[in-house]
Amino acid sequence: MRALDIVRAGEKLSVLCLGAHADDIEIGAGGTLLTWLGAGAELDVHWCVAAAGAAREAEARASAEAFMAGAARATVEVGGFRDSYLPYEGGAVKQWVEAQKPRMRPDIVLTHCADDAHQDHRLLSELAWNAFRSSLILEYEIPKWDGDLGRPNFYVPLAPDVLERKIALLDAHFGTQRSKDWFDAETFRGLARLRGVECRARYAEGFRARKIVAGIVG
Repeated sequence: MRALDIVRAGEKLSVLCLGAHADDIEIGAGGTLLTWLGAGAELDVHWCVAAAGAAREAEARASAEAFMAGAARATVEVGGFRDSYLPYEGGAVKQWVEAQKPRMRPDIVLTHCADDAHQDHRLLSELAWNAFRSSLILEYEIPKWDGDLGRPNFYVPLAPDVLERKIALLDAHFGTQRSKDWFDAETFRGLARLRGVECRARYAEGFRARKIVAGIVG
């Protein structure tokens, strides 16, 4: 099995991280970002969270800064929309997503799966595909009680220390979520181990890649 080297040491890439809620990007793709930055990639990261009240906005900004530490350029945008009501504010949310386009032309977009059971997640995925058609879009997954985890076809292996750092950062920055019965190290480590089994690694994060264009280097 041959790996696709889409991120290389020293390579300059722009990455748009698009999440509905304060902890979504970190749960779905936090280990991937830590891996890419740890490999020496020069990333321009634009981190966008749609729904967050005052308390969760503070968590989102602090966590984003921690996960993006080492990026060549890092910006954070919080929409301030109401949690669980994004589809009912669809016009305003679309305007907010479209407003990110002049800020960067991302090589890679990390966002939600299109068939995620959470309505906020599905809308963000739809809008990402509307707005960033020239980018590689990787759809991450969020474990939850709905039991909606699918079958990824794109994997990023995680070193054990990277996974442990991801889990530690989640625990450190999201105190409002610790009371939830699924938000714990066992959940995050268990899913990473399963995705690792699927790609012959110890741990991994899984994504859905609906469209990949292969180029020729030469």
